[in-house]
Amino acid sequence: MTARWLDDTQQRAWRAWLTLAELLPRELDAQLQRDAGLSHAAYVVLAMLSEAPGRSRRMSDLARRANQSQSRLSHTVARLEDRGWVRRERSAEDGRGNLAVLTDAGWDLVRSVAPGHVDAVRAALFDPLTAEQTEALREVLETVVEALDPDSSRRVAHGGDVP
Repeated sequence: MTARWLDDTQQRAWRAWLTLAELLPRELDAQLQRDAGLSHAAYVVLAMLSEAPGRSRRMSDLARRANQSQSRLSHTVARLEDRGWVRRERSAEDGRGNLAVLTDAGWDLVRSVAPGHVDAVRAALFDPLTAEQTEALREVLETVVEALDPDSSRRVAHGGDVP
């Protein structure tokens, strides 16, 4: 069977995506480290909790939403607990599952850090683009997401939505 290689345009797009996937998280991580002494991975955990009803989520759901393994999430939550931003509780629903709960101090942190994070996202991703390019980027990304997950079974709902 003959290999089907990427053509020049596809190769350039692929390499640009790889570069963006490396540089954008690094840029956002640097901003969060500078402003709050927080990694981007830890901020995502806090943000996912801040958007949840009651500011809490089951650890398994949080791991999926934060794109972390259960083990990595456990370490992340432990560091956040040490700083007083998160606490763990047993689930009142079944008594078996564990919840991560955003504390009032964690909520205050998210509210104070979020504006700078939004500014960093805007500066890194959207400021270099025109409105038309931003719309095209949205369309392209949504098209790829649809192709990867046509029945929406693998993607995570955003905001306070619970899948």
